[in-house]
Amino acid sequence: MLSGKEVAQHNNRESCWIIVHGKVYDVTDFLDDHPGGSRIILKYAGKDATQEYDPIHPPDAITSNLPPEKHLGPVQPDTVEKVEVQITDEEKERLERIERRPSLSEILNLHDFESIAKEVMPVKAWAYYSSAADDEITIRENHAAYHRIWFRPRILRDVTSVDFSSTILGHKTSMPIYITATALGKLGHPDGELILTRAAAKHGVIQMIPTLASCSFDELVDGAQPGQVQFFQLYVNKDRAITKRIVQHAESRGIKGLFITVDAPQLGRREKDMRQKFEAEDPAEVSKAGKDHVDRSQGAARAISSFIDPGLHWGDLKWFKSITRMPLILKGVQCWEDALEAYDQGMAGVVLSNHGGRQLDFARSGVEILAECVKHLKENRGLSFPNEKFQLFVDGGVRRATDVLKAVALGATAVGIGRPFLYAYSAYGPDGVDRALQILHDEFEMNMRLLGAPSIKDVVPEMVDASNLTSHIVAVPSDSLFNTNYEVMQHAVLKVPAKAKI
Repeated sequence: MLSGKEVAQHNNRESCWIIVHGKVYDVTDFLDDHPGGSRIILKYAGKDATQEYDPIHPPDAITSNLPPEKHLGPVQPDTVEKVEVQITDEEKERLERIERRPSLSEILNLHDFESIAKEVMPVKAWAYYSSAADDEITIRENHAAYHRIWFRPRILRDVTSVDFSSTILGHKTSMPIYITATALGKLGHPDGELILTRAAAKHGVIQMIPTLASCSFDELVDGAQPGQVQFFQLYVNKDRAITKRIVQHAESRGIKGLFITVDAPQLGRREKDMRQKFEAEDPAEVSKAGKDHVDRSQGAARAISSFIDPGLHWGDLKWFKSITRMPLILKGVQCWEDALEAYDQGMAGVVLSNHGGRQLDFARSGVEILAECVKHLKENRGLSFPNEKFQLFVDGGVRRATDVLKAVALGATAVGIGRPFLYAYSAYGPDGVDRALQILHDEFEMNMRLLGAPSIKDVVPEMVDASNLTSHIVAVPSDSLFNTNYEVMQHAVLKVPAKAKI
């Protein structure tokens, strides 16, 4: 075993060793290739970097990216130099706010979790989760679009008991929702996406495992209950051998659906996240590019995504069908023409999504695209929805069960929910996600009764008026809860002057 004293001698750019999970790695040659820049690694040169590493890396990231000869072996734990963590005044205030959280019984809706999360999360974590593209028009439109759809309830129907269970790709779900893929779960809680795995099992819903999870893929599959259904969201790697290995491993572990992300040939500019990156590091350092020309100024999102293939095209779908028997779903379809092409190419479905408003600003909402797809796929292929052979999913902007029911009425099989669950466990840990899913359950039960729909099959197009859905400037009721939580974007500001020397 190596001694901490020996490791501590390798504390500079010429020879940089770090400790992660009790093992020593030589990262000297990796400094300029690190997507987050060399500065953060050099901060921990010769020391234990586990605390900084864990929130934004799967456990196997370092072993997968460094050649075996750079794995130097275990270190004697009692000899390691401890990194002194200085608690700033801002951090002390944040910890004090955590103590002042309202009880979970006072959290009445998903908006409440977001409100508390904004107050108690570290600033950089909040910036990553909440940020969206450019002027953030689309992230707000994703929610506002649901306000242009109104209900047409039916009366005098027996709703003594209501059944809002459904199926997704043939698999049972207690509600017509699934927990959609979101990256870097440990930014919000040390257990990360594993919290969602456990909650999904408890509440009978399906979790989609993200490529960029903070937990390893196998950790999340191992954390599932026997028979629990999980899907996998795939960012396609430029190296197709890596992609093939990931896909076939997912299939071997029992994943029931492969959701291929198709709206991210390049990640959008998420300026809240970018500003945090500049404030946390020296701008001259973070903007330096390594061999892969990654722009390190663009925050956590760009830092972890340089492997994504911008050359992915329709012709690649034949290859995907040749390497797996899992149902293939395209995630990020944004017009009916592409949904039609996906159907013609034998996909099992599409997710009508703009990536939570994080990619192209002024992209339309998923629910608006849904109405368009249902109309044109019926006209061009005679399809009616919901459809077992070609399923339409929607995500983005959902905060209430009524949002989900509107999408279901328009033809969606199910709706993906992402950020609200991140905010729930960032604010309250596992109990927060449990409470969030129970809130949705209760909302479904109440609203199904009020709609006059004894079962999810009774939620039909005639129950909604979506005639104003495509009118982007029509007046809609303002959602004060959503608008209060929305954090207005900041412009560039003058630097704070240095304090005068005495």
